[in-house]
Amino acid sequence: MTDKLQRLHTADNAQKTNSSKETSGAKMTNIAVMAIPLALYIHIPWCVKKCPYCDFNSHELPTDSPLSMSETYEDYVDALLADALLQQPLAQGRKLSSIFIGGGTPSLLPIPQYQRLFEGLRHYFDFADNIEITMEANPGTLEHAPFTEYLQVGINRLSIGVQSFSADKLTTLGRIHDPQQAVTAIKAAREAGFRRVNVDLMHGLPQQSLVEALHDIQLAHDTGATHISWYQLTIEPNTVFYRNQPVLPDEDNLADIEEAGGALLHSLGYSNYEVSAWAGRLDAPCRHNLNYWQFGDYLAIGAGAHGKVSIDLLTAENDTKKKISTLVSSIDNASLEPENDTAPIYRYSKSRLPKDYLNYKNQPNDNHANNENSNRQNNIATMPAPKMVGWSAIASDELVSEFMLNALRLHDGVTWQLFEARTGMSYKDIADAVERLVAKGLLTESTEKLQTTALGRRYLNQILRAFL
Repeated sequence: MTDKLQRLHTADNAQKTNSSKETSGAKMTNIAVMAIPLALYIHIPWCVKKCPYCDFNSHELPTDSPLSMSETYEDYVDALLADALLQQPLAQGRKLSSIFIGGGTPSLLPIPQYQRLFEGLRHYFDFADNIEITMEANPGTLEHAPFTEYLQVGINRLSIGVQSFSADKLTTLGRIHDPQQAVTAIKAAREAGFRRVNVDLMHGLPQQSLVEALHDIQLAHDTGATHISWYQLTIEPNTVFYRNQPVLPDEDNLADIEEAGGALLHSLGYSNYEVSAWAGRLDAPCRHNLNYWQFGDYLAIGAGAHGKVSIDLLTAENDTKKKISTLVSSIDNASLEPENDTAPIYRYSKSRLPKDYLNYKNQPNDNHANNENSNRQNNIATMPAPKMVGWSAIASDELVSEFMLNALRLHDGVTWQLFEARTGMSYKDIADAVERLVAKGLLTESTEKLQTTALGRRYLNQILRAFL
């Protein structure tokens, strides 16, 4: 789920409409960085088998025994820690409010490596007292450790990729678990002590009936899900399904499934706070994903990870300024000097392929490959880090479209005060576009908040185009 969000970081700005021209000369104001929540995304890129619908940055394990990955996992955690240390100054004194470990299949990473990873992260960053730490996991018994061990390293929320409880649908989707394994995994997570367990479910699957879609929701709830991410299967480029497209339910059947599924989720006590996210009575919205949708800041480590940070060099301590400047100066064609129509908000990314992400050391790995974990940990500070492959300031017209791309997914909307605080722009910069959308019945008429109407939720793309 969050891997999808990672792909939403850059809006399609190929065609600019009049609203973008209206904002291109917008006057930017200072951004209070310390008031912006900071999260951390960690990408674990490997999976047992690539699913035919998946366009995420995931890579199949070698065909021989997964045990052959032991040294690779060790090197990868070295790289993650070196990457985290590199990005430490970007926190600018803020505590991490949430961490999300996505993939791939993050539960493939052995527990000793998670212990080492979190030991290092706690050394580099301050964790909020109530930090939310989510890990994606797959139900197959060979794809995760006993769930109690994840709790022991500090992970306190699981997101289990079930997708369906129907055996034939799982086969079509290329999943390697069966319905019983899915049920067992959810129950085991709750019995281990996880109070927050999200279950990913897809609808609109090939040959899926309304009854089957509703059965998936009911069974996830009955089995112990406290949060359900219920989203429609989409056919993405560069996937097996794109090359050999399956027959999906038609629009009328999809509409029936969405309406009946939403009604069932509401009746079971779930709150639909975002397009595809439903929080149960005893749970809360995913804090990490809310931070994306509310245009918060997030660091990102791991192959193909994307980050977003707001930087305030005016109030930052001298040591922090120096470290940030050193970091940015090491990136090709990167600068900390925003242009006139650009806020001090930056996007960056890491090398996509695991082999490229790991190819960062100036000396052979043999120098410390045989050291004990404690020595490896001590060596992180003297190692180079995986390079940034992209760093750019976000221009004012892009800021509007990117903010809207995220915020409009929230059913309760966001305040205009939040828009101004997170973008450095003023409501006046986009007032004309907003008024036109209000007149069409797509946005609510409010001086307090930005919120879609029921009609607007059905035509989100049309609203987004107005801000491109």
